[in-house]
Amino acid sequence: MVEEQNEDTRAVDLLNEDLTDVSPEEIRAAQAAVASQLETAEDRWRRAAADYDNLRKRTAREIQTVREQERQHTAKAFLPVVDGLDRALSFGVDLDEGVLGGMQAVRAQAADALRALGYPEIVIDGAEFDPQLHEAVSVVEDASVPPGSILAVTRSGFGTPERMLRPAAVVVARRPEEE
Repeated sequence: MVEEQNEDTRAVDLLNEDLTDVSPEEIRAAQAAVASQLETAEDRWRRAAADYDNLRKRTAREIQTVREQERQHTAKAFLPVVDGLDRALSFGVDLDEGVLGGMQAVRAQAADALRALGYPEIVIDGAEFDPQLHEAVSVVEDASVPPGSILAVTRSGFGTPERMLRPAAVVVARRPEEE
């Protein structure tokens, strides 16, 4: 390695000297040595640039993963609040309209916070059972609705099929068995 550096240094020194008493072969050899040094330096530079680009991309992916995990962690912290408000609202039929309206507004704010975090409330109205969005907690025979129809929601769900926080717990209809 030291000899190689001495030869490379000699090549550069040779190109910087007065070239009147240097043979053309020595000049070509010096030019080839400098070109080789340049090629090596360019290769190292390209590799370093590629390593930096890979590091930048990996870091961006890791940051996105951590953000998503923290977003989900924060959203999960809201679930007991929403569940408590849903229970309170289900027993709140005897409450004053102002209190009931206030509880509904707070529940809507909690659902809006979950939506802002990327987990919208799963809409059930007239929906058929979808295993990506719903969790069947009970099945009831009911001839008045098509099989697979959702009859009731026992727990609200939040998310999308691609990004589920919690599926909605539902009661599903099935066709009565004929005797």
